[in-house]
Amino acid sequence: MANVRGMRTFKATILLTLITSASVQAAPATVDKITRKEIAERLAPATTVCLIGQPCANASAAPLVASGEPRTGESVYGSFCTACHELGVLNAPKKGDKAAWDAKLADRGSYEQLLTNSITGIGAMPPKGTCMDCSDEEISLAIQYMSGLTP
Repeated sequence: MANVRGMRTFKATILLTLITSASVQAAPATVDKITRKEIAERLAPATTVCLIGQPCANASAAPLVASGEPRTGESVYGSFCTACHELGVLNAPKKGDKAAWDAKLADRGSYEQLLTNSITGIGAMPPKGTCMDCSDEEISLAIQYMSGLTP
């Protein structure tokens, strides 16, 4: 009896699948030119990379202008450090865990070495914690924000 009920369920599933796929295939495939253009724009790459010697490399691009002020430690932490340092992923010292940060400082020997390791990367931590446009000062501010340590 259970086999018959299972077979009915299987047949019903196959029938529903066939009906669904037939109705999807029967939908009109017409897309107007405006919609096609919008789709193409959404799928287009956000930027291009030009190598020296390529014609596009000669085009002058507007230079990136940085503000005169470094980002705050809190801002850098919120954007780049929180993913690991909030939960202690792969033994990353957690924000505000004074004992863990003091142990990390003692292990490194100095704040300068702790900063150098943060900039160059160490263990599972990538260089600059993936904030490749962060200045050394901004990395230091993030460490100070997370740890309470000072240089």
